[in-house]
Amino acid sequence: MGSGTWSTDVYDAGAHYRAAHGVSAFAYSDSGARTTHEDLDPYGVTVRESRDNDEHPESLALAVLFDVTGSMLTVPRTLQTKLPDLLGLLMRKGYVEHPQILFGAVGDATCDRAPLQVGQFESDNRMDDDLGKILLEGGGGGQMTESYELAMYFMARHTAMDCLEKRGRRGYLFLIGDELAYPKVKAREIAKVIGGEPGEDIPLESVIAELKRKFEVYFIIPEGASHSGDDRLLDFWRGHLGQNVIRLDDLDAVCETIALTVGLAEDAVDLDEGLDHLREFGSAAGDSVSRALAPLNAHRGQVTVTPAPTGLDPADTEVTRL
Repeated sequence: MGSGTWSTDVYDAGAHYRAAHGVSAFAYSDSGARTTHEDLDPYGVTVRESRDNDEHPESLALAVLFDVTGSMLTVPRTLQTKLPDLLGLLMRKGYVEHPQILFGAVGDATCDRAPLQVGQFESDNRMDDDLGKILLEGGGGGQMTESYELAMYFMARHTAMDCLEKRGRRGYLFLIGDELAYPKVKAREIAKVIGGEPGEDIPLESVIAELKRKFEVYFIIPEGASHSGDDRLLDFWRGHLGQNVIRLDDLDAVCETIALTVGLAEDAVDLDEGLDHLREFGSAAGDSVSRALAPLNAHRGQVTVTPAPTGLDPADTEVTRL
């Protein structure tokens, strides 16, 4: 996947049509649907691909997966309205020349009807279509855990990207949520939700280590969500992802935060220049983005070494330049 080119005119035309006819951007979910849309169903999916093509000869994979339980239900609606801002910053400001973006959603595999929804890597307006097919279930199990580990397993083992395979460049994965992951990926949940026979449960640490060999992984905690102020949440994710945990005090700034995070990581922009770009775009998110990315920006250029998990080849040791 990943052919075609994003058009803001097409996006605007769709928005005007929906407004004129009283149609939601999330018509599938708002229609009363109760199951995962077939285009986003991960069951039986061998791989979601980000591939080079004539229009995009040097593609870069970027995935955004968000919690759609409880107080997180506003995240996809915000993302949908800010898509032109995200694409504008990435491409018009040269942060990434050929982004291919995948959207997905995370629930709770212990109780939800749609615990994992995964779109395709797209370069054109089909990414907006994928967003609109997401089921905003609003479930969750009522505890402080959701099935992020199942989403990470899928992204680690069911994606293929030319940026990595041809150029040795990892993609970017942003998880947006306000809860903890379960301590292991359960074999029975893999078999039920994704398919296949893994044989045994997989510890969370092993899945994250595998995922990091494919993606630069970030976790965004939006303020105002149910557990955003709980120190256990921050400690948990920083224990797994270090400085790549971003606290965001304005949910409306999520697209700008993602774009500038990628720009910083690609060495395409520094934080001050990126904030100037936000002002140029007419965004009011600068203060929130500045606060959110200040810790990450302070660690730019540092190198961290993550040893390979016990039982894996030492050659799998991960070296990350922040």
